[in-house]
Amino acid sequence: MRLRKKSPLERMLRTLGGSLDAATDAKLSVPDVSSSKARRAGLIAAVSAVGLTAGSAGISSLRRRSEAGRDDS
Repeated sequence: MRLRKKSPLERMLRTLGGSLDAATDAKLSVPDVSSSKARRAGLIAAVSAVGLTAGSAGISSLRRRSEAGRDDS
């Protein structure tokens, strides 16, 4: 009797499934936070994400411009 080996994709999916099962079984505790503190923390997180995205777009734009300048010459 020959056993069939799992493909790397099957192994990864099984590992992810086990991790998701463990995460859903864990009880999460949410700290007691006032709504103003939660609102402020959410605003800070959103502004940080926007800043990082804009910075990344700016760097990509500069890189494209510098590469285009080299291609023209």
